[in-house]
Order: sequence, then structure tokens, then C-alpha cells
Amino acid sequence: MKHRLFTVWRAALVATALALSWSSVHAEALANELTAEQQKWDHIQYELPANQQEQAFKALAVTAASMLAKHPDRAEAHTWHGVALASQARANGGIGALAVAREARDAFDKAITIDPKVMGGAAYYGLGGLYSNVPRWPIGFGDKKRAEEMFKLAVAVAPDGLDSNYYYGDFLVAQQRAKEARPYLERALQAPDRPGRELADKRRSAKVETLIKNLPTN
Repeated sequence: MKHRLFTVWRAALVATALALSWSSVHAEALANELTAEQQKWDHIQYELPANQQEQAFKALAVTAASMLAKHPDRAEAHTWHGVALASQARANGGIGALAVAREARDAFDKAITIDPKVMGGAAYYGLGGLYSNVPRWPIGFGDKKRAEEMFKLAVAVAPDGLDSNYYYGDFLVAQQRAKEARPYLERALQAPDRPGRELADKRRSAKVETLIKNLPTN
């Protein structure tokens, strides 16, 4: 009897170890894939001409959908799908992009139900960007109050993050609340470098510096 119990216990340990190993391999594969896709996004956003960006982001959204199909239970995959779709919608800029923007909103919402802290608050500031830029009802779902709630949640998740502070600071500048914006923008400049995101860090930091420079002094 003891021998049987030991055998069952040992088999359970082996099964658990194999499951953890498999999960670790999948997580590493997703992380590597995500880094490569983020670098593609950086190239499109900062190096491609504006008239080429919509199609490039559309292709990125197709790749993001494939990633999501492989990792349907991972918040990172849903978040990245949302980022790609939101970028595509922004590059289009027309009423026809609203359907894509809604898909992006749903992707971010799904990511948050899995892991609210995913990717340093990216799902929250992704939603903030959508709510702040999409037209209001009855045309779209834009809502400045809701946008600010999302930006605040992003900063709560990543108080020292470049993107979380930049997006909230930029939103406050657009709302003519420069005094409130300054500490977030200054904090964004102090954010640690992100390996593999050198281009994005450089360009975003330059944008933050410009915003700070143009803030009213009183």
C-alpha cells in the first residue's frame, strides 16, 4: 500500500514538473515573440512615413491575432492585439476605424480580466488612449472622464513607467491642465531604459521633453 502511494505521489510530482516546464517554455516563447513585435511597432511608429503606417499596423494586427490564437489565455497576447488594433485605428483616423477601435477596446478589457497589471499598465493606458480620442456617443464610445480613470490606473500599476506617465501627462496637457501634467512628464523622463526598446525610449523621451518645454511657466 505504501509503495502504491509513493508511486502515485512520485507520478504526480513528475506531472507537475512537466506542466511547469511546459508553461515556462510557452511563457518564454511568448516573451520573445512579443519583443520582436514591439520592435516592429517601434519601426512603424517612428521610422515609416505617415502614409504607410495604416497598412503596416494592419499587418501587425494580423500577426497579433495569430499570436493570440496561440496564447488565448495570456493577458500579454490580448494586450498586444489591442495595441496593434488601436494603432491601426489611429493611423486611419476616420469614422471607418471605429469598428477596429471597438475590437481594440474589447481586447484590452479581456487582458485586464486576466491580469490588470499586464505589461506595466499597457491595457489601461491603451484604453485611456481610445476613450480620449474616439468620438463621443452617438458616433463612438469616447469619454474623457473614463479616459482619465484608465490613465490613473495605468500610473497606479507602473508609477515609474515611461509610457504610463507619458500618456497621462500628455492627456492632461491636452486638457489644458499643465500644472497637473508636469510631475507625470518629469517622472517619465526618469523611467529606466527598456532592453530592446531603445528606439521607442529615445523618441518618446524626446516627445516628453518637448511637452515639458512647451508647458506654461505659471
